Amino acid sequence: MKILALEHELPGATSEQFQLYGKAEAQTVWDLHQAGKIRELYFRVERDEAVLVLECASIKEAREILCTLPFVQNRLIEFELIPLKDYTGFERLFAAN
Repeated sequence: MKILALEHELPGATSEQFQLYGKAEAQTVWDLHQAGKIRELYFRVERDEAVLVLECASIKEAREILCTLPFVQNRLIEFELIPLKDYTGFERLFAAN
């Protein structure tokens, strides 16, 4: 299952805290990407928050994976998780009227 994960910075998080855990965060994200759990990752243009596409069996698994991130563990960020399904809209092109 593909899951869209939208990062949200938590109130009270400081730039010093992000710097403190930044290298560990990058290493963990790299490891998850190499393991095929994080398939795509981006930053939003309008604010410095991540958008991830995960490949997981369930929302529960996605949540468990994201809880391994140092920024999550240290309560700097959280994620909104959105399960995705295949787009079926093209079927309308071929449906009998």
